[in-house]
Amino acid sequence: MAGSSSARLQGEAAAFTAALRTLVNNPQFSDVTFVVGPEQQKVFAHRCVLVCRCQAFQGMLCQGPVDSEDSPSRVPPQGPFVLGNVQPEVFLTVIEFLYTNSVTLNRRIVLEVLTSSVEYGLQDLCKLCVKFIKDTLSIEQVCEALQAAVTYGQADLQQHCLSFIEDCTAAVVRTQGFHELSDVVLARVLRSDRLDVDELDLVQAVREWAHVSSAVLERPVSEVAALPVQELRLPLLAPSELATLETHNQHDLLIPMESITAAWRSHALRKRSGVPSRLCRPRRGTRPREHHRHLDLHAK
Repeated sequence: MAGSSSARLQGEAAAFTAALRTLVNNPQFSDVTFVVGPEQQKVFAHRCVLVCRCQAFQGMLCQGPVDSEDSPSRVPPQGPFVLGNVQPEVFLTVIEFLYTNSVTLNRRIVLEVLTSSVEYGLQDLCKLCVKFIKDTLSIEQVCEALQAAVTYGQADLQQHCLSFIEDCTAAVVRTQGFHELSDVVLARVLRSDRLDVDELDLVQAVREWAHVSSAVLERPVSEVAALPVQELRLPLLAPSELATLETHNQHDLLIPMESITAAWRSHALRKRSGVPSRLCRPRRGTRPREHHRHLDLHAK
């Protein structure tokens, strides 16, 4: 007699997904309710789906000891569960993914969905968000995407955003997103040799960023800009530009006086004169100046 055999066969995935999608935010058979966002919108869900798909929800919805003879069962928390810091549309997108393993994204919500995917430990959703961001990246959104990538340790997205900024630097530095970068992320951008912008324009962009940050954080310009200004390549500026910069600097103290002095010294001595080599390398968009030939631009 022939030996028995078995096989797992798969039915139509699209039909299965469509059927599960009908349960998203469907009060029928729902046994858990969330109150989401400032609008306190109710979102209905099914405990068994959330628990089997997400450990974070398992912890939220299954509190209490495991059943045993010595540990009687407890009724799990019934809710409603209040989630005041997330938009209903974002939360429903996460729920859609948990039910269907697919997701509907748009530029308006994708960064917040990425945030939620990290918070809930949903790596597959995180990957889908990163792919969507990379595929739809724009000048207006790239700085916000870079900030999120750094915050959540998405190295591949960080590099993609930085490459985008390097190719469109002059436009990016005029966006609101640029003015909202943290000092750490801005300093990281300024370390790039491939920024397609002249140093004089970059100094002005950093000055505008610093004034916005100073107003938001209610701290002095010199304090909020302490880290990024270390990456400005002042020796690349011509003497006349450096003199104008020094005049402007008297009003907001953006740049430490020792940095300006070091740039002047490099002009006077016609060499780098102790200035770190990275601050004498022209970027991709740096306009040539006559004195650059004295700076030993290729020194490592």
